[in-house]
Amino acid sequence: MDHAAPMSSPHRFIEAIRAVAPAPGHPLDVERLPDGRTTLVFRALAGGQTGDLSVAGPRTHALFKHATDVTRAVIVQFKPGWSAPLLGVAATTLTDRIIPLADLWGRPGAELGAELLAAPSLSAVIDRLTAALALRARHTREPAADQLARHAVRLLEAGELRVEHVADRLGVTARHLRRAFSESVGIGPKAFARTVRLQHAVRRAATSSDWARIAADAGYYDQAHLIADFRQLVGLTPGAFRKRPPAAA
Repeated sequence: MDHAAPMSSPHRFIEAIRAVAPAPGHPLDVERLPDGRTTLVFRALAGGQTGDLSVAGPRTHALFKHATDVTRAVIVQFKPGWSAPLLGVAATTLTDRIIPLADLWGRPGAELGAELLAAPSLSAVIDRLTAALALRARHTREPAADQLARHAVRLLEAGELRVEHVADRLGVTARHLRRAFSESVGIGPKAFARTVRLQHAVRRAATSSDWARIAADAGYYDQAHLIADFRQLVGLTPGAFRKRPPAAA
């Protein structure tokens, strides 16, 4: 099951919140494609008797796995460029890693995990998560590099995929943009542009099997470049990816 949750007040740094659960007696099929996002994941395990609260950093390659013993998971997806003010570390320290929140926040992270496990409902879990993140954002300094990276993200996602052009529009050097972007998002702007194209292609593939048209619409030079990106970033051909069973998370 996969449920969209109502957004709470910290919408400026939260992109999406989802609650997922496997069918009874089955593992939770997890799928994460490269997208330049960091997520906070709370999992209730063993029928809710125990659980964990972890940060999953941005991925450079797709992750597919079967998570056993998961009763329910709540996934908070941050907008790119919010790792430092919310989590207290540069995004590069999170790339391709899953880290317990207690390792980043210390005792408050461990206490939040315990509170979520004891919460009486899904809405209470979400409210507690968003309140903790909002409090964290109010009491931490926001680096200027994060603001620059978020401006660059908006330009890249709007279709400007050349890093030099993005840097020119933002009034900085390409080198400065690459450094700030990597620290704030966790991958470089060129790699992020690849994820934008990939995600666009994935969305188009949900309703079309014309890969040549999908490649053109997503901004690839040709179909061969789309196939190469799928192989490198996802580990599958586009056709094999389209035929895979859908994942819950």
